[in-house]
Amino acid sequence: MSPETPLPPGWDDAVDLEAPPATIPDPADVDVPDELRREIERLMSLYPERHSATLPALGAAQRVHGWCSPEALRQVAAVMQVTPAFLSSVATFYDMLRTEPSGSRYVYVCTSVACHVRNAKKIYEAIAEQAEAQGLEDVEVREFECLGACDMAPMASVDGRYVGPLSTADASEFVRQVKSGETVLPGRGLADPGFSIPFPAPQPEEPTEHPSAHAAGGEWPDDELEVPPAEGPPPHPKPIKEPLAPGTSYAGEHIDPFTRDVLEDEDEEEEGEQ
Repeated sequence: MSPETPLPPGWDDAVDLEAPPATIPDPADVDVPDELRREIERLMSLYPERHSATLPALGAAQRVHGWCSPEALRQVAAVMQVTPAFLSSVATFYDMLRTEPSGSRYVYVCTSVACHVRNAKKIYEAIAEQAEAQGLEDVEVREFECLGACDMAPMASVDGRYVGPLSTADASEFVRQVKSGETVLPGRGLADPGFSIPFPAPQPEEPTEHPSAHAAGGEWPDDELEVPPAEGPPPHPKPIKEPLAPGTSYAGEHIDPFTRDVLEDEDEEEEGEQ
């Protein structure tokens, strides 16, 4: 990781071994919005074990608070009767759970493999440029690794609504509709009535720009390396007659070529007869 890339929050914090152990919040001490409490309790009722409701419960808290804030984690912990530390470990692992305030709404532009080869990077850059030009506020706009809708690539998620296929020409209207609170590109959402994948799929307007790739350990030198000769005794005291004999750990024995059985040396047989 390059020094310019900031670490996620908490990754560079040392563990405080003197801190008191994590405790489960007392529900009587935590003020939880009634609607959120009912939703978490409903989610827990869907599973035989309450921990299975962790992800949807955190998603519900994020919809209420806009992100998984410490207070949101404490509220979920009080209802689910788990520690906030447990919830934090889950929230920091999953990319769609936000652990920092980043806007009450979001636009995720998929730039993973299927979308990448259809020039998704250019589409993201066009949307980000329009977001800045039109003064889009309180909306998180970012690339996303994969949204699982490869058949409608390139695509984006607007507050969970999947829209696509997209092109750079859509960017201006896309951002305008997000800013005004309108339905983005009506008729082109995955759940919209009558939606279908265009066939044949529209082709990218420009050649796809692939990222540069460099070997982690540096480039291999063009000149051949001079390997020094081996020193010391040979690795085997005598030449191996049939190396890697199948089904054996061969170490120089005589082996029957048909049965693959190990044969005794003639010298050993004569000594045995005497």
